[in-house]
Amino acid sequence: MNEPEPAEMNEFDVHDAIGESEHRADYRAGFVAVVGRPNVGKSTLINALLGQKISIVSPKPQTTRNRLLGILTREDAQLIFLDTPGIHLPLHKLGEVMVETAAATLPDADALLWVVDATGAPNDEDRKVAGIIAQARTRPPLIIALNKLDRLSEGSDTADRRRQEYSALAPHGEVALISAVRGDGLPELADRLSSLMPLSPPLFPQDQVTDQQVRFMAGELVREQVLLHLRDEVPHAVAVLVDEFSERANGMTYISAVVYVERPTQKMIILGKDGAMIKKIGQAARHQIEELLETRVFLELWVKVRPKWRTDEEELRRLGYPMPKKKRPRRRSTARNSSRA
Repeated sequence: MNEPEPAEMNEFDVHDAIGESEHRADYRAGFVAVVGRPNVGKSTLINALLGQKISIVSPKPQTTRNRLLGILTREDAQLIFLDTPGIHLPLHKLGEVMVETAAATLPDADALLWVVDATGAPNDEDRKVAGIIAQARTRPPLIIALNKLDRLSEGSDTADRRRQEYSALAPHGEVALISAVRGDGLPELADRLSSLMPLSPPLFPQDQVTDQQVRFMAGELVREQVLLHLRDEVPHAVAVLVDEFSERANGMTYISAVVYVERPTQKMIILGKDGAMIKKIGQAARHQIEELLETRVFLELWVKVRPKWRTDEEELRRLGYPMPKKKRPRRRSTARNSSRA
């Protein structure tokens, strides 16, 4: 992956890079917004559909924080998946930004894919997702993907119960039974989503699988290893910012990244005794980044404290989290202002 990084794009800026003469007349292409509460397997599902990893995954909720784009190009269609943060009941500004980011993908999507956990009944966060879908300005086709079928007992009627429970929250949606881990139902799901896309030439080059720059993805792979190696609240208080990303003369890629935490005690946990934990995290992340870049990597990690960064808008902006657009106050009419003069 030594090609130049793609230029920064707006959320739905696309281009036809293949040319109209090279696609079928019945070709379809469009956007699929993937939504759901945290930890239901949205990123795992997108990675499985694409056949490669573009989103980090972990057993911990709220792993995905940004809107990520994954592109599946088929002979008959191009599906552009928008992997969104889990919709939850936010406890701080970062949580609010994550929920706003997820909700903002709905209006311009050609189809919605609501991923739910088939092992449990709908909870308050699922009902929040259903409410956001119902309040969307447009009503694109909706598929409710009952995920994690691999965790259900053979012959149980749990899947049928879940189908009824989630269908009651979104009666206009159709249900698909899948297992992102095992692959059950994924070909059928991709076929159905393709049929829902509008007639259009491909919107991205055939070999492009994401709009994210490798610099961002390297930082995410570091954060993934923090999530996998640590527990409790520490991983959720972590942000990773890549300070330097450069190719050296010997063909090695040099990456310097800062792991930000909110408290000195969290810094000590991430460093570990004699730096053992940060070394373990760095080694695991380096292997993942080398697979991504297909080259040798020298990864240097630093740990710094930024108190309460999750509640500070300026800190969130600096760390790359987009702020929700503020609504402009409604201006009073001239006539009303004149009457008060």
